[in-house]
Amino acid sequence: MKVGLILPMSDDDGRGTPSWPEIRDLARQAEAGGADSVWVYDHLLFRLDGQATGIHEAWTLLTAVAAATERVELGTIVLATSFRGPALLAKMATTLDAISGGRLILGVGCGWHEPEHTAFGFPFDHRVGRFEESLRILGPLVREGAVTFAGAYYRAEDCVILPRGPRPRIPLLVAAKGPRMLRLTAEHADAWNTAWFGTPDDRLEQRLAAMRAACADTGRDPATLEVTVGVTVRAEADEDVGRPGAPAALLAEPDVVADALRAYAALGVGHVQLDVQPATPATFARVLDGIARSGDPRRGLHE
Repeated sequence: MKVGLILPMSDDDGRGTPSWPEIRDLARQAEAGGADSVWVYDHLLFRLDGQATGIHEAWTLLTAVAAATERVELGTIVLATSFRGPALLAKMATTLDAISGGRLILGVGCGWHEPEHTAFGFPFDHRVGRFEESLRILGPLVREGAVTFAGAYYRAEDCVILPRGPRPRIPLLVAAKGPRMLRLTAEHADAWNTAWFGTPDDRLEQRLAAMRAACADTGRDPATLEVTVGVTVRAEADEDVGRPGAPAALLAEPDVVADALRAYAALGVGHVQLDVQPATPATFARVLDGIARSGDPRRGLHE
């Protein structure tokens, strides 16, 4: 099982909006400490209870992280397809995959925070319908490099990606929970993300069962779909950093983290994304220690 760390990006990460040097240093710390991946999330602002909080733009940030690291995979958890046209996003993904030497995991979703769509002028209606059309353009472009599609919301006519990237296909991850989104995941994705959790619980079992049912309905072997799980880790049990997370987050203690990772691996989870709150060098160090203690023999490859 792979384990990644989510990089801090916003005012709500515990210490105010982190600077680029702080983010860069945490990405390098994660890489040096044995993490398999680093991740960014995609928002333009948060506006809760009428108060706006800021955040860095995900794609620009991830491109900088790609240039500042050498080994870790680079994931998005997840890009809102409503913010960028699907053909342009495929072009951007191919370029970033080339910059990084083939390390991108392209995670996408339909978006959920209406205030940022309103503020930046993006439509919020028919979210799943728009997302489905995005996948029908994005998927072929990051896999075959060409597509023609005409839908109600998006079009791509004889669209090609040139030059192609370093890999024949970029892995496509979809975050999904509802029945229609799970079906689209089973039809189009290489990996599925569900979040947010602490230790594995009944919610996770229910979501895993729902995903298996979606695979059965679409004729897909569930073994071909990688399961990834977003896990919240907090320095203090009662800490509230101001953004969504697990209702019972893990404590940022090495043995607690290690035990939870072993439990996820036993369920067949392929990749865990740890959202460490607050994301600081000290909390990253404790979590990286937990990853090392989890017992995965591959950890020795990173030392």
